[in-house]
Amino acid sequence: MIIQLTPQAEQKLKDKLGDKPGTIRLIYDTEGCGCAVNGVPSLRIVDEPTVDDITVDTGSPVPFIVNRRQEIFFEDKMKLDADPGVCSFRLDSSGQHYGTNIQIIDTRVQQL
Repeated sequence: MIIQLTPQAEQKLKDKLGDKPGTIRLIYDTEGCGCAVNGVPSLRIVDEPTVDDITVDTGSPVPFIVNRRQEIFFEDKMKLDADPGVCSFRLDSSGQHYGTNIQIIDTRVQQL
């Protein structure tokens, strides 16, 4: 899987990661959507990948992963964009728009 990050998306992801270690995970969120095939794309910042995660090629130093079981919900080549004035992202491919208001949530464990 390849996700091309626009310069705006890359900068926003770097800002969200900050100085703490973390990885961006693309997820297909089915929580509250009724069934496993109904869902919305979302981004999570996680502490580290799990054994079920695969690396997504972004051509960027921003670490990006997806769960191998959720990879089926996405196309092989996509583009992630962000508007600098808004706290959301847009994910597209040549075949479809995945969302124009994709949120990112930091789920890293807070270190004291």
